[in-house]
Amino acid sequence: MQFLKQYGYTELEFGGTSLIMSDVGIEFKNELFYGDTIITSVAATDFSKVSFDLYYKLEKQQAEKTQLIATAKTGMICYDYNLKKITSVPADAQMRLTK
Repeated sequence: MQFLKQYGYTELEFGGTSLIMSDVGIEFKNELFYGDTIITSVAATDFSKVSFDLYYKLEKQQAEKTQLIATAKTGMICYDYNLKKITSVPADAQMRLTK
């Protein structure tokens, strides 16, 4: 949600359409404990006419280094709830998310 918000979007307002999560995959690499500092990175890639993927990387900050905790991917599909159909990825949204 914060990733979309930084570009002025939400799941329900994505450049004139909405988003639905079509799939998710998570791979855990290391332990994490309450109070650990987490650095999260998100990137939008693999755009098609109607969908794209969001990739996530979670790292734990430890002194002067970071340790990979988990990677994840969510598949996102553009959808018009009023028409009840899949729609195209807005060109402006794709451009903004890939810069």
